[in-house]
Amino acid sequence: MAEVTIHPSWKQHLDSEFEKEYFQQLSQDIRSEYQQSTVYPPPKDIFRAFDLCPFDQVKVVIIGQDPYHGPKQANGLCFAVHEGIKIPPSLKNIFKEIENDLGVKPLDSGDLSRWAKQGVLLLNSVLTVRAHNAASHKGKGWEQFTDAVVEKLSAERTGIVYLLWGRYAQKKGEGVDRDKNLVLTSAHPSPFSATKFFGNHHFSQCNTYLEQHGKEPINWK
Repeated sequence: MAEVTIHPSWKQHLDSEFEKEYFQQLSQDIRSEYQQSTVYPPPKDIFRAFDLCPFDQVKVVIIGQDPYHGPKQANGLCFAVHEGIKIPPSLKNIFKEIENDLGVKPLDSGDLSRWAKQGVLLLNSVLTVRAHNAASHKGKGWEQFTDAVVEKLSAERTGIVYLLWGRYAQKKGEGVDRDKNLVLTSAHPSPFSATKFFGNHHFSQCNTYLEQHGKEPINWK
């Protein structure tokens, strides 16, 4: 992981985290995983969510669990896949809710960098995974790092919309200051719980809140 760099705005806010013992150990473990196994996403994309969405430009945070573990799927953004890759079921359901909620049909592309560049931080809790082995990098230290990311945003930024889908994301966002931000929760968009996800109107609520706070709404196409 030595060659991976993170956007300067995030480096400035997370510098102390990179120095901590757990992160040093995590770096060693992940570097050795990349050397010995097939790991996703490619090293250059591990911090892609941060590179596309600088700290001071975050308007929305969406929290996922860990990257997809199939070939060419993971691209560093939660719920997203590379251009040209079949759209996974959860993302299909997210697109359906956008269409139902806003009346706009999202592009037929799972590469969500178009959202990230508008200020949507698409943050997985765990940033790497071994091929064909879901949650294989769980408990190595990534969760502590991404907890610190959420804490920093909550402490130093206001007026952010947090979209927390499913119990896992909701737990991750427990510490977010509800007085200074908008926190929207619902079931996860996975096919197992999508019936409770549909109709949450998170995308329209999000854009209304951003506009009320003098910010450009997100084009969810």
